[in-house]
Amino acid sequence: MKKIAESTIIAIILLGLCSCNSVKTTELKDSNPVTSQTDSQDQKLIKIGGSSSTVTVLKLLAKGYESQNKTVKIEFISNSQSEGVIAALKNNIIDIAGSSHKLKPEEDNGKIQYREFAQDLLLIATHNSVKGVNNLSTKQLKAIYKGEIKNWRELGGPDANIVVLDRPEDESAKKLLRKYYLGEDKTTTKAVILNKEGELIETLQSTPNSIGAFSLAYSLINQLPVNHLSLNGVAPKSQNFSSGQYTMVRRIGILWNKTPSAATQNFIDFILSKEGEKLLQNNGFVPTK
Repeated sequence: MKKIAESTIIAIILLGLCSCNSVKTTELKDSNPVTSQTDSQDQKLIKIGGSSSTVTVLKLLAKGYESQNKTVKIEFISNSQSEGVIAALKNNIIDIAGSSHKLKPEEDNGKIQYREFAQDLLLIATHNSVKGVNNLSTKQLKAIYKGEIKNWRELGGPDANIVVLDRPEDESAKKLLRKYYLGEDKTTTKAVILNKEGELIETLQSTPNSIGAFSLAYSLINQLPVNHLSLNGVAPKSQNFSSGQYTMVRRIGILWNKTPSAATQNFIDFILSKEGEKLLQNNGFVPTK
């Protein structure tokens, strides 16, 4: 997927704003709002934009913060790639951006700052129709994504063709899969490419015999009826990451203007507080120390 010019990204986001395509906070799923509308004139507004891989954790924190601060309203303006929300932040469209990569030199205008605050384990999961397959070796996972293993029967599962659900090469999930397991081998041309993580999650739940990679925390928070696979005998659990046994993890950070409003600064302080850390831990994320 080619990089979109910053001006094009901003235009798209502005168009979304003009069409009232903002999201309020109450639920954690991408398609649902996180906050109810209020008519209070004293309410403070914080606008957030996040890449698809950061929206879940940001909505979790927003819900926790709003429950204690009734005069604050948090709106999720746009879900885009990290580059898009960073561009929106630099142009004052949003107050906080969620990103799955650190601030790049070419993105730094000297007026914004980055802080990593959480780590999200990446999970390999299958549709619940796949019985008898609970663990994959690196060799087996590679063979599935290359299209060399095509039927679950070859792995002790049902006699059914494997449906590989994949992400674009420039997305964080695919980059991590390549880094830790797939290497540079080409992915089968029969893989179904899904641009957003939410799309992959929905497709995996509705497609028998499918396999894909996405956020462990999202699966736990939403109690998804999917099979979590161990990799090389190691289960995707935060304690296994802490012990160094499970290594596939996505790093999540926030960016904000160096001179934020008081309301924005208070929410940032909450995200980085002990209370924020506890909320992350209780929902499958690993706080960054």
